[in-house]
Amino acid sequence: MSPNTLQQVVELIQRSPQDGASLTLYALVSTLRMEKGGHMYMLRKLRDLPPEQRQLAYGLMELMAEHGNRGPDWEAALQAMDAAVRGG
Repeated sequence: MSPNTLQQVVELIQRSPQDGASLTLYALVSTLRMEKGGHMYMLRKLRDLPPEQRQLAYGLMELMAEHGNRGPDWEAALQAMDAAVRGG
């Protein structure tokens, strides 16, 4: 996975927080933060993304598989995405 995938997702969401693709990726990130929830995500939602953004989704899933969905970088990215989506 590219080390800047998480940052690319943050930037995409910050640019257009209410866009369908941004919200789809935000939903994926939200499920990846819940280890005990089994990372439940409707994969068919990936069909709604253009190929470039679908690649970001795959990168996020790879990040989770590598246990990269925790730690200071992950938490900072989550806070930035949450603030963008909530309009803060």
